[in-house]
Amino acid sequence: MAHPLPLRALAARVVQQVRTGQSLSQCLPPALSQLPPAQRPELQALCFGTCRWFQRLQSELNQRLHKPLRKQDQDIVALLLVGLFQLRHSHQASHAILNETVEACKALGKPQLAGMVNAVLRAAQREGEPEPTDEAARYSHPDWLVAKLQHNWPEHWREILTTNNTQAPMTLRVNAIRYSRQAYLELLAEQGIDASPCRFAPWGIQLTRPVPVEQLPGFADGAVSVQDEAAQLCTTLLDLQPGQRLLDACAAPGGKTCAMLEQIGGQGEMVAIDSAPERLARVHENLERLDLHAEVLAGDAADVRQWWDGKPFDRILLDVPCSASGVIRRHPDIKLLRREGDISALATIQLDLLEKLWPLLAPGGRLLYATCSVFPQENSRIIQRFLKQHPDARLTLPDNLAWGLDTGFGQQLLPAMDSHDGFFYACLSQSPVA
Repeated sequence: MAHPLPLRALAARVVQQVRTGQSLSQCLPPALSQLPPAQRPELQALCFGTCRWFQRLQSELNQRLHKPLRKQDQDIVALLLVGLFQLRHSHQASHAILNETVEACKALGKPQLAGMVNAVLRAAQREGEPEPTDEAARYSHPDWLVAKLQHNWPEHWREILTTNNTQAPMTLRVNAIRYSRQAYLELLAEQGIDASPCRFAPWGIQLTRPVPVEQLPGFADGAVSVQDEAAQLCTTLLDLQPGQRLLDACAAPGGKTCAMLEQIGGQGEMVAIDSAPERLARVHENLERLDLHAEVLAGDAADVRQWWDGKPFDRILLDVPCSASGVIRRHPDIKLLRREGDISALATIQLDLLEKLWPLLAPGGRLLYATCSVFPQENSRIIQRFLKQHPDARLTLPDNLAWGLDTGFGQQLLPAMDSHDGFFYACLSQSPVA
């Protein structure tokens, strides 16, 4: 039986898997399962933190290595990045970090590199962090992403990059069927959990400090869900009413599906579809916990002939696949996995979905286009192109919204420090053709 790897060796394995194209959601859970529960938060923190500061750590490591390590030793590169992350961003004693990283090097089967690992980290500890050589290292984002944000958001790019490197807050959505927001705030106070109402989402609550969901009053019975404030705003734009027929066209993991059903008191018909069958288990889990019902389908939402019964929908939520550039602080591996060329490919998919689902809307209905992206290429420009091609469509966002930036073709939320994620919304309805 193989001896289990120590925590830092596991962290290096995970980081190396991300470097070669796997997401943290794919490679971290198997690694966590190899540790006792008490050690799992530390492994998660190491992996998330190393990904969050990857470009800055890589820049420093490149300056410290006399020559690149061989292809077969890239796991040791990942280990050095984990060690540098700890030196720069943890409160652990430096000597402990050095000793444990050297031992992890041996555990990974590379004892011949232990001296090099020790020397690199000792120099890093002795000399301190070098001044970043460029904006990519300074803000710890890939070059293309820095340049794209500078171009798209010349007044906001520094704020976006800085916010992306912070810890996102834990935000809740109160189940409108079960509690008022004030009543649930009082329940939290009784449990000693400090929280405050969100500024924009009427059922949103932000916790001062994250807590395990098991500590939230009534969580298991559907009293509340974890959902960012920006994502909750979908329910405020659709004019949801009991008895409507609803479609959530890219539904997994089901947070918005459930939020919409809560707003109509469960009194309506919901179809939730997603192209990834393995992700639909989460949709079913959320529906069951909240005691809500929806017809859950696996399939390509754009291939309407395969799943649509011909009955139009009063409301359609189209939360399209996107770059996820507005939620990098929650998914720092995006910095390693996303490529600039992905954006054009995603824009093609996004416009196609909008074109295919528009005919499914009932007369007088509303379609809400949404992304968790901050790139106009996926957001306002998609809506601009669509409106140019569809004289029967009009933008129906309320005037003078209290949140976001008016792009002329939808409302853009940028990620906000200690608040909501980056998100885009454009609400479309049918208008008579002259």
